[in-house]
Amino acid sequence: MWRALASNMLTLLIVGFLALVAVIAWGQRSFTGQGPLAEPIFFEVPRGASLTRIADALEAEGAVSSAVIFRLGAQYTEREGDLKFGSYEIPAGASMADVLDILTAGGAASFRYMATYQIRVDDAELRLRERIPGEDRDELVASFAPGEPVPAAYAELVAAGTPMAYRVAIAEGVTSWQIVDALRKADFLSGEIAEVPPEGSLAPDTYEVARGGDRADIIAAMSEAQTRILAQAWAARDAELPLESPEEALILASIIEKETSVPEEREVVSSVFVNRLNRGMRLQTDPTVIYGITNGVGVLGRGLRRSELRGATPYNTYVIPGLPPTPIANPGREAIFAAVQPAETDYIFFVADGTGGHAFSRTLAEHNENVARWRAIERSREAN
Repeated sequence: MWRALASNMLTLLIVGFLALVAVIAWGQRSFTGQGPLAEPIFFEVPRGASLTRIADALEAEGAVSSAVIFRLGAQYTEREGDLKFGSYEIPAGASMADVLDILTAGGAASFRYMATYQIRVDDAELRLRERIPGEDRDELVASFAPGEPVPAAYAELVAAGTPMAYRVAIAEGVTSWQIVDALRKADFLSGEIAEVPPEGSLAPDTYEVARGGDRADIIAAMSEAQTRILAQAWAARDAELPLESPEEALILASIIEKETSVPEEREVVSSVFVNRLNRGMRLQTDPTVIYGITNGVGVLGRGLRRSELRGATPYNTYVIPGLPPTPIANPGREAIFAAVQPAETDYIFFVADGTGGHAFSRTLAEHNENVARWRAIERSREAN
């Protein structure tokens, strides 16, 4: 009897063991096999969320077939505490192992919605775009300027607490006042900016921010970036430049930034001003005259008058020798490096050529011919 009982117990143990092995094998196949998602989705890992909460949410979203197996897989691989806060794209057919890799890798979050606040020379605008899951593209959802009615699509997402990435994009050539004014009008930011930073001290670039982020922190990041860029450029400056300090390089860079929007022209435009400085010629550049009128507050919104070109201000380079006392805008990295590494040319004049660029010349006679062509283009445009 005891032998029969022992035999039966052994059989039960073997069967139980084999069943356990089968269950483990099935669990492993389920964990590493193709997942149930037919289409890619975005999935949010809330800050401080537990593994159980995330596993249940994944199952509810149809991203995993079993919350229990996903949780056991995370525990078995000792990654139950490695979930990273953020919003992530989970591709179609992703296995539980793939999903766990995505949520614990710590890479850049793939937010479905991206709000970019663009600060340009003449305006500011928030543009909300939605990434299309599984596709390398996005679509515009809403756009609006400060003071305009907020589109319902954006307002509803904000009210629902939908995860959203924010960026502040600063265009080259924007003044410090324009940056501060636009940041103060951005309702997704908080905090005060005590005063307008010195002109030229803020680096145009795109900055990642958080909703509710401090405006002063953004200004500080821009200032630190510009200080770093200017130091790098000054260290790499050409020999025998007619510039005595990094501050003078920044002033020249701001003029270059306002004179041309064509990247290939920056070093050539720089060479014109450097050649003029070396010859003791006045710079005679309209953007400095405009800054002397506006002080960087807003835009002039009209052409310059003859009286203004003759008016004596510290920024009127038709009247004063050399550089104006401060930058006239915030130049970008490329303009700063162009200021200290100008092209080698004999040019001392340039004028618009009607294509968005400029015609450069070495003599006054050549310049007058280029000016005549530009005037003809202007008359033709006015007639049409």
